[in-house]
Amino acid sequence: MFAAAVQVPDEEVLPDDVDDSKKLTAERREDMAARFREDDRISVAIAEIPVARIDGDEDMNTLTVAAHAEAVVGLLGEGGLPDRTPEGIADAGDTSEARFAHRVADRVPDEIDLTAQHGADEDHAVVGAASVVAKVERDAHVSALADQYRDEFGERFGELGSGYPHDSATREFLESFVAEQGCLPDCARRSWSTCEDVLAEAEQSGLGDF
Repeated sequence: MFAAAVQVPDEEVLPDDVDDSKKLTAERREDMAARFREDDRISVAIAEIPVARIDGDEDMNTLTVAAHAEAVVGLLGEGGLPDRTPEGIADAGDTSEARFAHRVADRVPDEIDLTAQHGADEDHAVVGAASVVAKVERDAHVSALADQYRDEFGERFGELGSGYPHDSATREFLESFVAEQGCLPDCARRSWSTCEDVLAEAEQSGLGDF
């Protein structure tokens, strides 16, 4: 899981077409993310919640809060706004916008005036920019994993795919890997229902063979 925080002096420094990352092409997202990093007026911070942590004791709502808070802390650690309390808006990851904002702010050591809104990545350019940065970082991470498994195992498991549960390529990769290796790859979230299904199917198949 990746989250990002972006700080700008004014949203006018962002591209006119910045939007929810899902509405942009991969090429446009990558161009934007590179521009953000090159522009001295724009500060960017990224937080990653690794697989081991996702498979730990914290629920996904709490991990989403943690990811947002860690991204904000990373951003403020670069200097913040020493002359006033920083203000920010987040895309609400909870049915209650106010609760989500409160939970994120509580995890930030410094005082911050944070609000949250459903669909904020569509309505606020700075939140859209953060969603673009996080998406590009995630896609780069998955691409690196695909290269790693291709280098180690060749093409016998097929393509890793996007890593999303709806992606048939990802599911086929997991099924092939489990069938040969007898376990999930290290990059897989064992608490993910897709992985649970793949393991259950493999176990059922093994019982059938027996």
